[in-house]
Amino acid sequence: MFLAWLAEQATRPDTVVERRIHGLVPLAGQSASTAAWLLAEQLGSAARTPGDLIAKVAADRRRTVIVMPDLHHSYTPEAIEELIGALAQLEHVRLIVEAREVPAPLLALNPAVMDLREPQWRDAQRHAAWAASAPTAPLDAPSGGADGPVELDDPRSVCAGDPGWVTASYGRSEASHGGLRAAWLRAGGALTRPCSAAERALVLWAALGDDADPRLADELQELAHGAPWSVRWKRVRGDIRPPWPGPAWALGVCPASGSVAVIDHQGVVRLVAAETGASHGRLPQPVFGAAQLAFGPTGDLAVLDGHGRMQHRLNPLVPRTTGLSSLLETALKPLERLVSAIEAPATAAAHVGESLAYGDRVGTVRVLTRHDDTVDVAHQALHTGAVTALAGVEVAEGALLFYSGGHDGRVRMWAPGRKPLASALRERNCAVTALSAARTADGPVLVIGWEDGLVEYAAVHSAPAVRFFRPGAPVRSVAALSNGDVLVGTDETLVCLTPC
Repeated sequence: MFLAWLAEQATRPDTVVERRIHGLVPLAGQSASTAAWLLAEQLGSAARTPGDLIAKVAADRRRTVIVMPDLHHSYTPEAIEELIGALAQLEHVRLIVEAREVPAPLLALNPAVMDLREPQWRDAQRHAAWAASAPTAPLDAPSGGADGPVELDDPRSVCAGDPGWVTASYGRSEASHGGLRAAWLRAGGALTRPCSAAERALVLWAALGDDADPRLADELQELAHGAPWSVRWKRVRGDIRPPWPGPAWALGVCPASGSVAVIDHQGVVRLVAAETGASHGRLPQPVFGAAQLAFGPTGDLAVLDGHGRMQHRLNPLVPRTTGLSSLLETALKPLERLVSAIEAPATAAAHVGESLAYGDRVGTVRVLTRHDDTVDVAHQALHTGAVTALAGVEVAEGALLFYSGGHDGRVRMWAPGRKPLASALRERNCAVTALSAARTADGPVLVIGWEDGLVEYAAVHSAPAVRFFRPGAPVRSVAALSNGDVLVGTDETLVCLTPC
């Protein structure tokens, strides 16, 4: 009752900053993993493990107040106590935890304790009146799903069961359960959010590795009927046939070859088939700290490295001139020429038509356009803070639209030579991590990756106008394809989704 009142008072819009609560995680029925997933979402990020959450909270030095009631009703009190202890060590974090008894590990942290059993905090008459009117007594942690214990080898039972119980059970189990356990723990918070059984089946299907029971993919595909997406193909960490291309930190679609470039955490650029995910090789040399890439009209690439420099690279899948022609070819390629005209460190990049756009740390987007022997530059301040992602689409011949995402949580649209829209297309309380746009048979589409793990698909002319997907892990990259499909990249998966 006390914490419920406190949370209500401290989350109102007019609450002063010093009294605001930033996270509220009821621990009844929670494991350490589900508690971390829920708290990460409330703090505007995505975390696969408690360790990921601790690292993210430690990196954000803003004052953070977290309320965690019902520790005694959690599935795994000891593991949650470790999470609480680690968060309590951070100077900018304040925790309010409710427990029947203060556990010894938390007592060792010398917390301020308010024992509501002491007389000065109790009103016997009012408590008796409240207890008499309460519909039920407080429950202990449940022992299974809504319809009883869940069969952890059965995808139908798992998708329909209590997700907190399933997570805790998989966490304690050492069996693979046909591959369901690894897929469930890989997908994380996307499965414990309020969603339908079909949506859970879709997320599990997307996270299922090739070492899983072959029957599971078909079963999950059937269970996912009614979800807004279907999985066309996927690659998961550990996959062998075909191999996993590594963490998908950035994606780019090649208009000349139909392949997709995937940049991993070491700057290696691999190429895969957009239709199947089959490997098409890789660039000969990695790009240190590669963060983003953009394909030119002839299939060559501009790769943005960790220092904000754009590097021009050739695509091994695109035929090159040979013999005497290659010796006589001295002019810079169109994309190479635009790259050479960049004069400042970049934080994001996109190429459309004859133009290369890049963003900087202070929120300005510049568009370089090639005209015969000159390069024209248009620029516009669009964000507060760094530009984190860029995408563009040619809506008609020579008519370009650029979309930008920023650390300020806004997605802006701008056509060079015109004023940008006064308001953002999208605005949320977390940063944009990835953008991609494509011109499809049904009109332009825009795909947005958000820091809290949400993927948003916006179509202008088709229904439904907006679709969502959560892979459960932080979204590193997205790519929109001309056939309407969407690629979503994380540290452990690369999945191709097709709208249903």
